Amino acid sequence: MGERRVERRYSEHTPEELRAEIASLTEKARKAEQMGIVNEAAVLERKITLAKAYLLNPDDFKSEETYELEGDPGSFFTISYLNGRFAWGYRNQNEKLEAFPISMLINKK
Repeated sequence: MGERRVERRYSEHTPEELRAEIASLTEKARKAEQMGIVNEAAVLERKITLAKAYLLNPDDFKSEETYELEGDPGSFFTISYLNGRFAWGYRNQNEKLEAFPISMLINKK
């Protein structure tokens, strides 16, 4: 029987392992886009964004501060609270609570 590869959480990776994973995922996403496999490319891009969040320090992001959202120019997100590498809050002053990986937040200052 074949061995099953055990996936490790990004929180268990070293920064070097995260950078290698991001490079690998980026290459896979590029190939998927070239082959026209849009869904796979989108999933890989989400994984890249999440892996990048684990290279950042959540303490650098503050509640009640507003950030621009990467990939959504002109859209702003105000943090209500942080939970791990996710910021929870409100986009463009909407009433719907949303969460984004901190790697998607761009300091507007």
